[in-house]
Amino acid sequence: MRQKIREIIAKTINDDSINFSVEIPKDEKFGDYSTNVAMILTKKLKKNPRDIANDIIEKIKDNEIFDKIDVAGPGFINFFIRKEAWINLFDEIYRKGEDFYKLNIGNGKKVLIEFVSANPTGPLHIGHGRGAVVGDVLAKILSYAGFKVLKEYYINDAGNQMKILGESIKLRAKQIINNDELENFPDGYYKGEYIISIAKEMIKKFGKDVVNESTEFFTKYGINKIMPEIIDDLKNFGVEFDNFFSEKSLFDNGEVNKVINFLKEKGYLYEKDGAWWLKVEGDDDRVVIKSDGSYTYLASDIAYHKNKYERGFDEFVNIWGADHHGYIPRIKSAIKHLGFNPEKLKIILVQMVNLLRGGEKVVLSTRAGNFVTLKEVVDEVGKDAARFIFMTRKSDAHLDFDLEVAKLQTNENPVYYVQYAHARICSILRNSKEAPKIGELFEKEEFELIKKVDDLKEIILISARNYEPHLITYYLIELAGIFHSFYNKHKVLGNPVRLALILIVKNAIKLGLDLLGIEAPERM
Repeated sequence: MRQKIREIIAKTINDDSINFSVEIPKDEKFGDYSTNVAMILTKKLKKNPRDIANDIIEKIKDNEIFDKIDVAGPGFINFFIRKEAWINLFDEIYRKGEDFYKLNIGNGKKVLIEFVSANPTGPLHIGHGRGAVVGDVLAKILSYAGFKVLKEYYINDAGNQMKILGESIKLRAKQIINNDELENFPDGYYKGEYIISIAKEMIKKFGKDVVNESTEFFTKYGINKIMPEIIDDLKNFGVEFDNFFSEKSLFDNGEVNKVINFLKEKGYLYEKDGAWWLKVEGDDDRVVIKSDGSYTYLASDIAYHKNKYERGFDEFVNIWGADHHGYIPRIKSAIKHLGFNPEKLKIILVQMVNLLRGGEKVVLSTRAGNFVTLKEVVDEVGKDAARFIFMTRKSDAHLDFDLEVAKLQTNENPVYYVQYAHARICSILRNSKEAPKIGELFEKEEFELIKKVDDLKEIILISARNYEPHLITYYLIELAGIFHSFYNKHKVLGNPVRLALILIVKNAIKLGLDLLGIEAPERM
């Protein structure tokens, strides 16, 4: 219905480029829908917004879907929908099923989404899990909306952290061979139990002389051991990638050197204090080559983004931890210096997760070895609960993940609340002797359900356009709440029309859960 109203207005003002909203008012006295189009047009038309609103109303007031249209406040247009229009919409949703929600706003555009991209220095922790779900769900939404999506993991298998990984394993191997106290381990190295396990495995496989091998030998073995485990943990979490891209390959094939030389020739890199600096628009310039001749992470990241753009995608999405906020102007400046359009790159920041256990915050530190892995969380609460709870807040907001709440089989657990609504409807339909049937509706709550079911199409549209996958989770919680209230108030069994009504609710919940990568159980 929101899209129908938007189409009617766009046709009336003869301009489909105006970006105006059609919202559901919080107070029903303002109608079923409200738009700000008159206020948006004020600057262009140089007229009072209330006058613009009245002009629009005069042109569309006879449309068959409207019962009443009025103006409120500075120029909001409020729409009251006719009962017959709701029933017609009910019939359309029922007949079309999932096809009702199909969109093609992507029109085949190619999108590269890069996410997780954790250093292969240890198991994924819960913070990585949040970024993984954001990227995976966004990919599902964009694919559903008609985009061609490629999901990519950028393996940070070069640089100082890889050296530290190798040194950590080698030092552990020496301790084990020399029967040293394993509790004694210097700061700055990775201390997790997994490092000890890898060291023991290498000793068993190569013998005690393995400690005479180079740090690079230990690094390579460590990466080859850790990376497959990361992939398995992600797969068990419902996240699979189309492509894995090695940072090291950019050095091996000379792409880093090529891009650095290009930026030097164009004058976007300059030498100061023995180091080479990148010119950054809107921020301080940054070192790309240190005074000792070694590269910073920025060098390979620039080469990686050059490679991305040269692969011919229409849009790019990077999902980064919130601590990378300052990195945005550097990358966008480099992209512009290389002659590409930085506006094609969208960066989504993901805040950290506060993991609570027994009311106490769990400290996450890969180096200290004191952290809870993503695998442990998924094993404890289940894939569905973990994915859903990660999506219960916008990605750039802090999230408290309560392990005990995630395990509850009550309405306090949001994923249980939504899944139970789906299972409850399935049970009702199984136990019904009548077949669902479209017909007359009378109760306010029935129309509220139709409005909410219809709104999933708009939610998918907004989620895809604005890269806001969390909106699906918000929607499902609200829909489940409206359904539970409706069912507790009205008799459904024996009423074919209400059976049809809850059937379209079930279909909407299932589609939403599918987009979240979560099961829609028929029994609970």
